[in-house]
Amino acid sequence: MTELLLLFCAYLIGSVPTAVWVSKGVFGMDIREYGSGNAGATNTFRVLGPKAGSFVMLVDMLKGVMAVRLAYLVGYYQNPEHLTEVTTQLVNFQIGLGLAAVLGHIFPIWANFRGGKGIATLFGLVLAIQPLVAICCVGVFLLSLSLTRYVSLSSISASIAFPILILYIFNEPEVFYRIFAIAVALMVVLTHQKNIFRLINGNESKVPLFRNRRDKK
Repeated sequence: MTELLLLFCAYLIGSVPTAVWVSKGVFGMDIREYGSGNAGATNTFRVLGPKAGSFVMLVDMLKGVMAVRLAYLVGYYQNPEHLTEVTTQLVNFQIGLGLAAVLGHIFPIWANFRGGKGIATLFGLVLAIQPLVAICCVGVFLLSLSLTRYVSLSSISASIAFPILILYIFNEPEVFYRIFAIAVALMVVLTHQKNIFRLINGNESKVPLFRNRRDKK
């Protein structure tokens, strides 16, 4: 019963519509009415600029971290008697909490169930469970972003790097985590189909890094 309550709390944390509140509270507009129509960091970067986009991305990441940390409110995970067994259960529960937050981000109860794609919150999930893997994914994201200035392409690149890191570089032993990593990459690619088509057609918007807007479309 406690686990179910925490899963619901994780969903509520994920439901905090950062991009919507920032766009309405600071800019007097609803981000979902502009750009791609998504209430996430990528569209915030595109429509409101790098400062607002960075803030939204950070908060959305923290939603994933906070959701995962809820697992430690269960006493069973704080004082394990059988370390190996409990570690497996803890990782599985943490992934479940993180996914509940991602679900909340995509379908936020506080914003009429119209949210973003959950990439930043997914990253927060990974950051809380395996920080080194998350840092590597950030490296891939930043490298791609600095070279292309496409947030969508950078997100896709980092998501594809995730299962590669889990399966081959770090050789993660937890089966559920390995499946989760593959599922994340597939989900990100599927949710970015429109972005992929725009990238192919040369219509995807670039973020104005270093205030260089010459090739922003």
